[in-house]
Amino acid sequence: MDRSIRQYMVVTFNYWNFTLTDGALRMLVVLYFHQLGYDTLAIASLFLFYEFFGVVTNLIGGWLGARLGLNRTMNIGLAIQVLALLMLAVPGSWLTVIWVMIAQALSGIAKDLNKMSAKSSIKGLVASDQQGVLYKWIAILTGSKNALKGAGFFLGGVLLSTIGFQYSMFVMAGVLLLVFLGSLIWLDQDLGKAKSKPKFQDIFSKSPSINVLAAARLFLFGARDVWFVVALPIYLGTVFDWDYYWVGGFMAIWVIGYGVVQGFAPSLTGKRSGKVPNGFVATLWAAVLVVIMAGVAVGVEYQWHPQTVIVVGLLAFGAAFAVNSSLHSYLIVSYAKEDGASLDVGFYYMANAMGRLIGTVLSGWVFQVSGFAACLWVSLAFLIMTVLISLKLPHYVHH
Repeated sequence: MDRSIRQYMVVTFNYWNFTLTDGALRMLVVLYFHQLGYDTLAIASLFLFYEFFGVVTNLIGGWLGARLGLNRTMNIGLAIQVLALLMLAVPGSWLTVIWVMIAQALSGIAKDLNKMSAKSSIKGLVASDQQGVLYKWIAILTGSKNALKGAGFFLGGVLLSTIGFQYSMFVMAGVLLLVFLGSLIWLDQDLGKAKSKPKFQDIFSKSPSINVLAAARLFLFGARDVWFVVALPIYLGTVFDWDYYWVGGFMAIWVIGYGVVQGFAPSLTGKRSGKVPNGFVATLWAAVLVVIMAGVAVGVEYQWHPQTVIVVGLLAFGAAFAVNSSLHSYLIVSYAKEDGASLDVGFYYMANAMGRLIGTVLSGWVFQVSGFAACLWVSLAFLIMTVLISLKLPHYVHH
């Protein structure tokens, strides 16, 4: 087996294990604190540090990756996550909101170091003239990540009901510790290290196409999270009276389905005919989301079979969103500079995390003030912005 495939397998194995525990952790925190009687805005606030530190980490993490090497940033991410899990394994009476927010902040840092390292390292493992291979590898990594995150939601529910919150933390920390030790042994030392040492001001991307893509990404992810993170689970639970396992199950199916579609995205966007996607294709798929969201928002606003509209509409939205996300993930790695790719990738995922942070805050606030339909209208406005920004993307692909 050649070196680059072996390295890809180590990176993917690390990323998979990390993602599974990350999804389980999110569900465990939501379910456990709901059990303890926390209200929805308080539960959303537990994730604010997670998202906020994701923004910071993506900005600095790309710079660190280019300076230290991606093997180090990936291993640091694994080590920090083990620490975060052990912080949550303390007795229940110690789990104050501040303590959990700090643990979640560490977890957010760890997740984004891991994700940035995994995606950037692939750029270094694929020859620059093999854009089709790059798109396929990125799609597999991203798609499998979301399928595993969904599986993690299920795992979280199962762990909570069988061994409880504390033991779940110990088990997950133990698994990740083993992955971390394996990664120290098998990952190449100079993976993704830039030949020239980038300066700190280099973290802001100088490439216009990357800046446009980052802005589109910010609105794209804000449009998803404004209804997905807080509003949807609470709406399903309170208005439709679904119990927590149904809610968790629907969210898990949504994320797994999203991951499966992401894996197929290359064949949906013209890879079969030998084409790799460009800015025009990204704009087109963003427009598809506008149409779907408009339909869902109108259905919910006028209470026209809201349950069916939400379930069917949001599953359709998830499928189209997955294609959008996969296209973006390919375009960013394609636009990124060969030397120190993690800088450009880090800047772009910083915009991604910023969109999620804005979406998370708005999700709790808009829902509390104006209800679920209002969240969908905000989402629609964000999607229209995504289309308008995407019109400025280059209609060719760099080589």
